Amino acid sequence: MKWKVAILGATGAVGQRFIQLLHNHPWFEIEVLAASEKSAGKPYGKACTWILECEMPREIADMPVVNIDVKSVEKAGNIDFVFSALPSDVAGPLEDEFAKTYPVFSKASVHRLEEDVPLLIPEVNPDHLELVKIQRERRGWGGFISTDPNCSTIQLAITLKPLIQFGLKKVVVSTMQALSGAGFPGVPSLSIIDNVLPYIPGEEEKIEQETLKILGEFNGDKISPAKIQVSASCNRVDVKDGHLECVFVELEKKPSVEDVKKAFKTFKGEPQRLNLPSAPKNPIVVREEADRPQPRLDREEGNGMSVVVGRIREDPVLTIKYVCLGHNTIRGAAGAGLLSAELAAKRGYL
Repeated sequence: MKWKVAILGATGAVGQRFIQLLHNHPWFEIEVLAASEKSAGKPYGKACTWILECEMPREIADMPVVNIDVKSVEKAGNIDFVFSALPSDVAGPLEDEFAKTYPVFSKASVHRLEEDVPLLIPEVNPDHLELVKIQRERRGWGGFISTDPNCSTIQLAITLKPLIQFGLKKVVVSTMQALSGAGFPGVPSLSIIDNVLPYIPGEEEKIEQETLKILGEFNGDKISPAKIQVSASCNRVDVKDGHLECVFVELEKKPSVEDVKKAFKTFKGEPQRLNLPSAPKNPIVVREEADRPQPRLDREEGNGMSVVVGRIREDPVLTIKYVCLGHNTIRGAAGAGLLSAELAAKRGYL
């Protein structure tokens, strides 16, 4: 028997990634597709402008889209939990309503920094899932909300986790973020062609705040933020998929470049130990070439779930600097939610 899921915001870019990744999933099965009123009542194939390069699954094209409220979703099917790809401006109260009964795995930013809500990267902070017990008790919910971090935060935090052993103190990151991160239809073509946009609203604050919660310590009651400093500068570039980040870190123990490479290459997390279906064999893949990683060449590494690191070298101002790349709509979005749900399933939270 498979767990049956509903996708909220199913017609959007992240919703489409959920459909792609859930197609033929060994544990989970799509039961309900929900979207806004303008899509409700239509077959998914007619309600959705499919933007992925793969074909829309045939059985999905004929599924009816229902409105994104609890009653409509419950009427449409018998679900076990929910993936939410809703925009943040509508996600808050809707996710709360669903969480009274169902586990909700949310990509929206609205709940991420709430004290009793996990901000989860399964390889980095799987113990933070324990917050679900506190959340249920405090709120009187039968379900819960677990959130995924910002797409650019996810790949950064994955690379920082193995560096904690060297005494992580300061992080400076400059991002070059893909167009798909803005959703569909996204950035106007005349704004981005032959151009770089050096401002993404709210992005820098998300990286600086979320990283501290993700790398923080869970003491059985709440999370104490990590005692590190993070500074971010975010840019939108003319690339379809794949966020590239230049990262500079200050470390207490002054490891060699080879020590850092070894830490990246040997890093494994709970998803790898549990052999979760969506877990990449290597969460971090190190490239030795002078000009890698590159979005077009490396974003599909590990089926889009690995973070690719290259140009690891000493930094004359801090300690170490490197470049990292992550697929923003897979590892940074739908794939992150899927892996979190797999971890929750394996640990008995579903």
